[in-house]
Amino acid sequence: MVLSLAAVATAMSSGGANGFNSSFPLDQFDSSTSWSVSEDPSNSSSEPFLRTLTPDLQPATTAGVVQEVSPWDIALCVTGTFISCENALVIAVLFYTPTLRAPMFILIGSLAVSDLLAGLGLILNFIFTYLIDNSVESVTLLSVGLLISAFSASVFNILAITVDRYLSLYNALTYHTERTVTFTYMMVVFIWVTCVTLGLLPALGWNCLKDSSTCSICRPVTKNNAVALAVTFLLVFALMMQLYLQICKIALRHAQQIAVQHQFMAISTTKGVSTLSAILCAFGVCWLPFAMYSIVADSSYPMIYTYATVLPATCCSVINPVIYAFRNPDIQKSLWMACCGCVPSNLSLRPRTSSDV
Repeated sequence: MVLSLAAVATAMSSGGANGFNSSFPLDQFDSSTSWSVSEDPSNSSSEPFLRTLTPDLQPATTAGVVQEVSPWDIALCVTGTFISCENALVIAVLFYTPTLRAPMFILIGSLAVSDLLAGLGLILNFIFTYLIDNSVESVTLLSVGLLISAFSASVFNILAITVDRYLSLYNALTYHTERTVTFTYMMVVFIWVTCVTLGLLPALGWNCLKDSSTCSICRPVTKNNAVALAVTFLLVFALMMQLYLQICKIALRHAQQIAVQHQFMAISTTKGVSTLSAILCAFGVCWLPFAMYSIVADSSYPMIYTYATVLPATCCSVINPVIYAFRNPDIQKSLWMACCGCVPSNLSLRPRTSSDV
């Protein structure tokens, strides 16, 4: 009897061990799988301590999320590339042509440098956004500071060119002097010192990185800074309109004094007024929407409106070389000589002065 009971116990022990090994083989247990202990709902007995071991099907690590590229950012990057190439060409022509050293060309070169930096800033902003961790504060501040400095310098250089055109007509007899060249260099230095200071303001603490409620439409620029920049632009635009109005009056008075034929005077004056109108309209169409939107909007507004106003503003740097550089006969002759080695016969031989519009 005792022997038979011992045999039965031995058989049950052996069978239970085999049954456990067949259900949960220890050699195939995955240590990377997390397990959670939960109460068996089918257990209706009086033993509440019975539990079931269930695997947690969630992976141990989460794959990196791929950021979707915005078509607006692609458009800005392409625009920045075109701006950089276009203005680099202007800078190269001015640098390698020794005869282009008049005050007018100094200002055109300063404008080309500012637009070149603006184009590079758009490209770097795209790289920092999608290829580099833009959560780092220094990266964000560097990108925004470069864009603020470059575009501010572009606007102020356009104003300086307008002032130069006005002075060349108002002081026609004393314009081509050493004093004018010195004044031009001082004006360029003042513009760049001012614009670099504006670009450094976010890095010096004038930003909204710690308080997103104070952000403008262009993070991390604060709302107050954006409004101040927009109001400054509106003042610059108003001053440009006043100066160009005075230029038209002076040009008309000079034309009346030197014109031999009334028909020639009418054609010349009409052409000049049309050119001035095109310059002001292009500048206003590019920058006014962004300036007005910066005043009324903040970071809570949809981003699509910001992109829709920023893109035309960047296009101003695309048309600046066409208006202020490529229309100049001296620069045109330099480009023809560099590209083809000759100058077309229909190109005007008269040097273009800063008073020409």
